Amino acid sequence: MAAFRQARITEITESSRSIVRARARLEGGAEVVAEGFPHMLGPLEVGDAVVLNTTGVELELGTGGVCFILWNLDGPGEVDPGPGHIMKLRYTPWQTEVMAAEAPESEHHATLAAAASLDGTPVVACGLHSQLPAAAAGAKAARPNARVGYLMTDGGALPLAWSRTVEALQGAGLLDVTCSAGHAFGGDLEAVNVFSGLIALRHAGRADVILVALGPGVVGTATPFGYSSIEQGTVLDAATALGGRSIAALRVSFDDLRERHVGISHHTITALSVAARERCTIAVPELPPDRMDQVMGQLGDSPLPARHDIVRADGGPGLRLLGSKGLRPTSMGRSIDEAPELFIAAAAAGALAASLLHGVGDHPPSQNR
Repeated sequence: MAAFRQARITEITESSRSIVRARARLEGGAEVVAEGFPHMLGPLEVGDAVVLNTTGVELELGTGGVCFILWNLDGPGEVDPGPGHIMKLRYTPWQTEVMAAEAPESEHHATLAAAASLDGTPVVACGLHSQLPAAAAGAKAARPNARVGYLMTDGGALPLAWSRTVEALQGAGLLDVTCSAGHAFGGDLEAVNVFSGLIALRHAGRADVILVALGPGVVGTATPFGYSSIEQGTVLDAATALGGRSIAALRVSFDDLRERHVGISHHTITALSVAARERCTIAVPELPPDRMDQVMGQLGDSPLPARHDIVRADGGPGLRLLGSKGLRPTSMGRSIDEAPELFIAAAAAGALAASLLHGVGDHPPSQNR
């Protein structure tokens, strides 16, 4: 079962509307990093007694190895409920209300009730959250005026505030609007599922290009189907079903010690050959000749060329734009310099998506713009 411990806040290191980061001293004297979400927790001050979920630390996890603040025992008590009535984290002790974009009380309800199509909007599905910066930069490098939206699924971290990546991209002007779908929460828009999230980003968020990825914290089990990012295939199918132009970002690496992830990850191949049932476009980045040969060889040995369209695209401009913004993304501890192929593949997908635009700003009529 989960581990819960009482502690006292000794320092608040960061505080915003969406997340608070602090240091806390456990009853036994040990100091830990503790994080919480103000809309659930209320205000927090140095000296407050709190209850922490310490499970990640006690399991010595890397990803997720922090303590979460569940309750402020010295706080003012009940936090006022928000205006929405759609619950996320339903039927758990932490269920929280949100204003879902498609809900009847939302300003966007009438627009979304009438919307049935993405109208050809390009949708990039990524397998890792860490691919998001390069995908966004690839799109912006190709079409600087394009409005780029991000749909965060609930396959990883649920609070969007947990992603420092999203915060950095918004600050750099590479990401214009966000939506959290399923049980993920905290986006500019909230949505009940991936389908309605895509529609919300297009019609309420006015996105020209939509990037989709789970939140930070991918899960893998070294089995064919037991991993979070198999959802890449179902996301692509959803985009196609809604009249979007679905584009898959490859997970490519030549620095992973696990053979199943060298070149094109088996996660990507499985997602695109088993989970994706509709035809999509696979973006293949420009790589050095030896590595390009390996990637194309893997594709040729897989069922993917018969089921999907393979298109080469240049991710270089996207990576250069990231550098000019001072953004240096990492993935599973490896920097963009150590594993450039992962990021250049995502940038290539973003660039390919933006290249499909034929008039940025040509949105369908909307009364809630």
